[in-house]
Amino acid sequence: MEVSFDLTIAWALLLAFATFVYVVLDGFDLGIGILYPFFPEKSDRDLMMNSVAPVWDGNETWLILGGGGLFAAFPLAYAIILPAVYVPIIVMLLALIFRGVAFEFRWRSQRRFSARAWDMSFICGSVVAALMQGIILGTLLQGIEIDGRAYGGGWWDWLTPFTLVVGLGVVAGYALMGACWLNWKLEGAVQQRVKKAAQLSGLLSLGFIALVSALTPTLEAAYWMRWLSFPQILFVVPVPLLTGLIGYVLARSLYKGGHDWLPMLMVVLLFLLCFVGLGISIWPYIIPTEVTIWQAASPYKSQLFMFVGAIVLVPIILAYTGFAYWVFRGKLDPEDGYH
Repeated sequence: MEVSFDLTIAWALLLAFATFVYVVLDGFDLGIGILYPFFPEKSDRDLMMNSVAPVWDGNETWLILGGGGLFAAFPLAYAIILPAVYVPIIVMLLALIFRGVAFEFRWRSQRRFSARAWDMSFICGSVVAALMQGIILGTLLQGIEIDGRAYGGGWWDWLTPFTLVVGLGVVAGYALMGACWLNWKLEGAVQQRVKKAAQLSGLLSLGFIALVSALTPTLEAAYWMRWLSFPQILFVVPVPLLTGLIGYVLARSLYKGGHDWLPMLMVVLLFLLCFVGLGISIWPYIIPTEVTIWQAASPYKSQLFMFVGAIVLVPIILAYTGFAYWVFRGKLDPEDGYH
């Protein structure tokens, strides 16, 4: 039996994988910055930052892979999407820069005012970066106006009530992920406060998921057909059901206690289901209802050349990322570090 291998689909799946890994890995350390205002004590903030200090910069490798892969494998989509979201992308990158600088400089600040300024930079950088990522996603979902093979919309098309709702949802989701990471890594009184933050951000996250899920089918007729038409609804109904089940397990693990790693696992699965829902909505479009992945793809030989490099490099990146997390596994002790 002849088996066909579609490189365009393989590249789409690879970029989706890179994006998901970035969201999970950078999501929880952005979430820590979002939670910073609720933990004013310096000792608590030091612990929170130390929990991600060994791994935070490596997490953003996947953002570069996703952006570079989009440019290389789907140049038409890159040429259309980037002008549509220039403002949020530039703001996001500046926020990540300020956040990264704050991460390093706050340890070297001897004056109280300087330390507070870098803490504020860390907070604002984390919140703004998360908000912009959600706005970019919302812009893609609500549709991008195309004129021929170029962006045909305006400078402010990315700023709508829907994109703001998605942006706030991402902020809440990252806060939940950060709280669950800290619950896994910390112990004692600070862990109990982190659990309360996780409970609140969990309610907000589930609320935003429900709101965005309700609004999305109203944006495009294609979305409505994918989710609410019969018999299609029979195939997609497991997604909201599983979301509700994961939400229940997450809430129970936070309120009842037990395995500290379980809430983090549930949040990762929750984000995975959100990605599955996104895929159901837009597949096979890379720019919803306008440009498919095949229309946006680079020539076959270019895809093949780059894919060979990707299948070599991605396992290497996964290996050193996994090794870093393995070395710094376990709880973080205020005096002795990881144990």
